[in-house]
Amino acid sequence: MIKLYGTPRTRSLRVSWTLEELALDWQYEKLDLKAGEHRQAAFLAINPCGKIPALSDGELVLTESAAICMYLAERYGADILLPESMADKGRHHRWVQLVTSELEQPLWTMGKHRFALPEEQRIPQMLETATWEFEKICAELEPQLPDSDSLFERFTVADILLTHTLNWAVSFEQQLPPKLAAYRKRNSQRPSLASALEKEMAG
Repeated sequence: MIKLYGTPRTRSLRVSWTLEELALDWQYEKLDLKAGEHRQAAFLAINPCGKIPALSDGELVLTESAAICMYLAERYGADILLPESMADKGRHHRWVQLVTSELEQPLWTMGKHRFALPEEQRIPQMLETATWEFEKICAELEPQLPDSDSLFERFTVADILLTHTLNWAVSFEQQLPPKLAAYRKRNSQRPSLASALEKEMAG
Protein backbone atom coordinates (compact mmCIF):
# COMPACT_ATOMS: atom_id res chain seq x y z
CA MET A 1 0.00 0.00 0.00
CA ILE A 2 1.29 3.43 -0.93
CA LYS A 3 1.01 5.86 1.97
CA LEU A 4 1.30 9.64 1.62
CA TYR A 5 2.02 11.81 4.64
CA GLY A 6 0.96 15.40 4.27
CA THR A 7 -1.28 18.32 5.07
CA PRO A 8 -4.07 19.52 2.76
CA ARG A 9 -3.21 22.31 0.30
CA THR A 10 0.53 22.00 0.84
CA ARG A 11 3.11 20.41 -1.47
CA SER A 12 1.57 17.04 -0.62
CA LEU A 13 -1.23 17.95 -3.04
CA ARG A 14 1.27 17.59 -5.90
CA VAL A 15 1.80 13.99 -4.88
CA SER A 16 -1.86 13.15 -4.26
CA TRP A 17 -2.68 14.68 -7.66
CA THR A 18 -0.02 12.46 -9.27
CA LEU A 19 -1.42 9.40 -7.49
CA GLU A 20 -4.91 10.21 -8.75
CA GLU A 21 -3.71 10.77 -12.33
CA LEU A 22 -2.16 7.31 -12.17
CA ALA A 23 -5.33 5.80 -10.61
CA LEU A 24 -3.27 4.15 -7.88
CA ASP A 25 -4.54 2.78 -4.60
CA TRP A 26 -3.14 4.94 -1.81
CA GLN A 27 -3.72 6.03 1.75
CA TYR A 28 -3.43 9.55 3.15
CA GLU A 29 -1.96 10.21 6.57
CA LYS A 30 -2.92 13.75 7.51
CA LEU A 31 -0.49 15.57 9.80
CA ASP A 32 -1.54 18.55 11.90
CA LEU A 33 1.34 20.99 11.50
CA LYS A 34 -0.06 23.43 14.06
CA ALA A 35 -0.12 20.64 16.63
CA GLY A 36 3.47 19.76 15.73
CA GLU A 37 2.72 16.23 14.57
CA HIS A 38 5.50 16.53 11.96
CA ARG A 39 7.96 16.97 14.83
CA GLN A 40 6.86 13.94 16.81
CA ALA A 41 8.90 10.75 16.94
CA ALA A 42 6.49 8.73 14.78
CA PHE A 43 6.93 11.00 11.78
CA LEU A 44 10.60 11.82 12.42
CA ALA A 45 11.25 8.10 12.00
CA ILE A 46 9.92 8.52 8.45
CA ASN A 47 11.52 11.88 7.67
CA PRO A 48 14.15 13.05 10.18
CA CYS A 49 13.87 16.56 8.71
CA GLY A 50 10.27 16.73 9.89
CA LYS A 51 9.01 18.02 6.55
CA ILE A 52 6.09 16.99 4.39
CA PRO A 53 5.28 15.38 2.08
CA ALA A 54 6.75 11.96 2.58
CA LEU A 55 5.73 8.78 0.80
CA SER A 56 6.19 5.12 1.62
CA ASP A 57 5.84 2.47 -1.06
CA GLY A 58 6.66 -0.88 0.46
CA GLU A 59 10.13 -0.60 1.96
CA LEU A 60 10.92 2.59 0.06
CA VAL A 61 10.49 5.95 1.79
CA LEU A 62 10.86 9.15 -0.23
CA THR A 63 10.72 12.84 0.56
CA GLU A 64 10.73 16.01 -1.59
CA SER A 65 7.55 16.47 -3.62
CA ALA A 66 9.07 16.68 -7.11
CA ALA A 67 11.22 13.60 -6.52
CA ILE A 68 8.20 11.66 -5.27
CA CYS A 69 6.11 12.65 -8.28
CA MET A 70 8.88 11.66 -10.68
CA TYR A 71 9.34 8.31 -8.94
CA LEU A 72 5.62 7.56 -9.16
CA ALA A 73 5.50 8.50 -12.84
CA GLU A 74 8.58 6.47 -13.74
CA ARG A 75 7.47 3.38 -11.79
CA TYR A 76 3.74 3.37 -12.45
CA GLY A 77 3.03 5.57 -15.43
CA ALA A 78 5.92 6.50 -17.70
CA ASP A 79 3.51 6.15 -20.61
CA ILE A 80 0.99 8.39 -18.82
CA LEU A 81 2.77 11.25 -17.05
CA LEU A 82 6.08 11.55 -18.91
CA PRO A 83 6.83 12.54 -22.53
CA GLU A 84 7.62 9.83 -25.03
CA SER A 85 10.91 10.87 -26.65
CA MET A 86 14.22 11.11 -24.83
CA ALA A 87 14.63 14.69 -26.05
CA ASP A 88 11.27 15.66 -24.59
CA LYS A 89 12.11 13.85 -21.36
CA GLY A 90 15.15 16.12 -21.09
CA ARG A 91 13.02 19.18 -21.78
CA HIS A 92 10.49 17.91 -19.24
CA HIS A 93 13.14 17.62 -16.54
CA ARG A 94 14.21 21.19 -17.35
CA TRP A 95 10.65 22.37 -16.64
CA VAL A 96 10.62 20.44 -13.37
CA GLN A 97 13.83 22.18 -12.35
CA LEU A 98 12.57 25.61 -13.45
CA VAL A 99 9.37 25.28 -11.46
CA THR A 100 10.95 23.99 -8.25
CA SER A 101 14.06 26.18 -8.20
CA GLU A 102 12.99 29.41 -9.94
CA LEU A 103 9.19 29.82 -9.92
CA GLU A 104 8.49 28.40 -6.48
CA GLN A 105 11.44 30.04 -4.74
CA PRO A 106 10.07 33.61 -4.50
CA LEU A 107 6.66 32.29 -3.46
CA TRP A 108 8.17 30.33 -0.61
CA THR A 109 10.12 33.45 0.36
CA MET A 110 6.77 35.23 0.64
CA GLY A 111 5.37 32.38 2.72
CA LYS A 112 8.34 32.31 5.06
CA HIS A 113 8.26 36.05 5.71
CA ARG A 114 4.47 36.14 6.07
CA PHE A 115 3.83 33.19 8.37
CA ALA A 116 6.32 30.29 8.30
CA LEU A 117 9.36 31.80 10.02
CA PRO A 118 9.36 32.77 13.70
CA GLU A 119 8.01 36.32 13.86
CA GLU A 120 11.33 37.80 14.95
CA GLN A 121 13.00 36.34 11.83
CA ARG A 122 10.52 37.80 9.31
CA ILE A 123 11.68 40.71 7.16
CA PRO A 124 8.75 42.62 5.61
CA GLN A 125 11.01 44.14 2.93
CA MET A 126 11.62 40.65 1.56
CA LEU A 127 8.05 40.57 0.23
CA GLU A 128 8.76 43.33 -2.29
CA THR A 129 11.92 41.56 -3.48
CA ALA A 130 10.11 38.23 -3.77
CA THR A 131 7.30 39.82 -5.79
CA TRP A 132 9.86 41.31 -8.18
CA GLU A 133 11.55 37.90 -8.54
CA PHE A 134 8.26 36.16 -9.20
CA GLU A 135 7.17 38.66 -11.84
CA LYS A 136 10.57 38.34 -13.54
CA ILE A 137 10.45 34.55 -13.86
CA CYS A 138 6.81 34.66 -15.01
CA ALA A 139 7.78 37.09 -17.77
CA GLU A 140 10.53 34.70 -18.85
CA LEU A 141 8.28 31.62 -18.82
CA GLU A 142 5.28 33.23 -20.52
CA PRO A 143 6.66 33.11 -24.10
CA GLN A 144 7.94 29.56 -23.55
CA LEU A 145 4.49 28.21 -22.76
CA PRO A 146 2.76 26.36 -25.62
CA ASP A 147 -0.80 27.24 -26.58
CA SER A 148 -2.21 24.00 -25.21
CA ASP A 149 -3.35 22.33 -22.00
CA SER A 150 0.05 20.75 -21.41
CA LEU A 151 3.72 21.47 -21.86
CA PHE A 152 4.19 18.39 -24.05
CA GLU A 153 2.08 16.08 -26.19
CA ARG A 154 0.34 14.85 -23.05
CA PHE A 155 -0.17 15.97 -19.46
CA THR A 156 2.95 15.33 -17.37
CA VAL A 157 4.49 15.67 -13.92
CA ALA A 158 5.86 19.05 -15.01
CA ASP A 159 2.28 20.21 -15.63
CA ILE A 160 1.26 19.11 -12.15
CA LEU A 161 4.15 20.99 -10.57
CA LEU A 162 3.63 24.11 -12.67
CA THR A 163 -0.13 24.25 -12.13
CA HIS A 164 0.18 23.65 -8.40
CA THR A 165 2.78 26.41 -8.09
CA LEU A 166 0.66 28.85 -10.10
CA ASN A 167 -2.30 28.06 -7.85
CA TRP A 168 -0.09 28.84 -4.89
CA ALA A 169 0.78 32.17 -6.55
CA VAL A 170 -2.91 33.03 -6.97
CA SER A 171 -3.55 32.25 -3.31
CA PHE A 172 -0.75 34.72 -2.53
CA GLU A 173 -2.54 37.32 -4.68
CA GLN A 174 0.14 37.41 -7.37
CA GLN A 175 -0.79 38.52 -10.89
CA LEU A 176 -0.09 36.04 -13.69
CA PRO A 177 0.58 36.87 -17.36
CA PRO A 178 -2.29 35.86 -19.71
CA LYS A 179 -0.95 32.54 -21.02
CA LEU A 180 0.13 31.31 -17.61
CA ALA A 181 -3.20 32.39 -16.14
CA ALA A 182 -5.18 30.53 -18.81
CA TYR A 183 -2.98 27.43 -18.51
CA ARG A 184 -3.47 27.41 -14.72
CA LYS A 185 -7.23 27.76 -15.04
CA ARG A 186 -7.56 24.90 -17.56
CA ASN A 187 -5.45 22.41 -15.63
CA SER A 188 -7.00 23.31 -12.29
CA GLN A 189 -10.26 21.88 -13.63
CA ARG A 190 -8.88 18.36 -14.04
CA PRO A 191 -11.03 15.81 -12.14
CA SER A 192 -7.91 14.17 -10.71
CA LEU A 193 -6.99 17.37 -8.88
CA ALA A 194 -10.47 17.64 -7.39
CA SER A 195 -10.41 14.01 -6.23
CA ALA A 196 -6.91 14.43 -4.77
CA LEU A 197 -7.98 17.44 -2.74
CA GLU A 198 -11.12 15.66 -1.61
CA LYS A 199 -9.11 12.71 -0.32
CA GLU A 200 -6.69 15.01 1.46
CA MET A 201 -9.46 16.95 3.18
CA ALA A 202 -11.22 13.73 4.20
CA GLY A 203 -8.02 12.12 5.45
